[in-house]
Amino acid sequence: MSGGKLRIAITDDEAPARNRIKNLLEDVSEMLPIELVGEADNGRALLELVEEHPADVVLLDIRMPEMDGLEAARHLQKLEDPPHVVFTTAYDDYAVSAFELHAIDYLVKPIRLRRLHDALSRVRSITRIPLDVLNEMAPDARTHLSIQERGKVQLVPVAEILYLRAELKYVTIRTAQRELLLEESLSSLEEEFGDRFVRIHRNCLVAREYIEAFEKESQPGAEARWVIRVRGVNEKLPVSRRQQSIVRQLGKKAC
Repeated sequence: MSGGKLRIAITDDEAPARNRIKNLLEDVSEMLPIELVGEADNGRALLELVEEHPADVVLLDIRMPEMDGLEAARHLQKLEDPPHVVFTTAYDDYAVSAFELHAIDYLVKPIRLRRLHDALSRVRSITRIPLDVLNEMAPDARTHLSIQERGKVQLVPVAEILYLRAELKYVTIRTAQRELLLEESLSSLEEEFGDRFVRIHRNCLVAREYIEAFEKESQPGAEARWVIRVRGVNEKLPVSRRQQSIVRQLGKKAC
């Protein structure tokens, strides 16, 4: 909190909705000490906003382009001091039922003054939403993975990831530019992104669109093995014996 005030950030892709919340917050400020730190029109913009202007509470719309509210809430958990989240939504049976099941605070649009006041009044006493609950509630795969670096959250677009490789308790994310370490399991990533990535080894998932070619590579004193040439990097990744069926399934031309 800043000077005893509850710092609030608004996120909604519709400007009229943001304006209505701002007007309501002006009325709430007569009863509660609050401060509006900023507003954003999608989840990615919100993450940038709260890194520059820390918030105690985020009023977060669920359905937004580029990055929706549920995904943004998952990335917010990577901050050293994540804000409390109060979701805002047009009436949605699934969302409301899920929120009530997990005791997650939400506001149904059009938002009413009394309801907003009540949510902000008790926000300090509400436990932050556990990450596993957010993971369970999210119906869609994330558009980004998030890495915590030096107290900040760095977003990695999933579309730019060449492969994911498990190493000890981390997963290495490989893009054309760099490598980053992610604290998630390879099996959970495979489950979430199975349409985009294919398993070529017990410790490696490769993005289908970045498979340039399969090659048969000879090994001194051993049977030749299949490897994958990855577009965008000068690397070849081994295909395990168990996963060799993907050579036929993906229909790539072997070199």
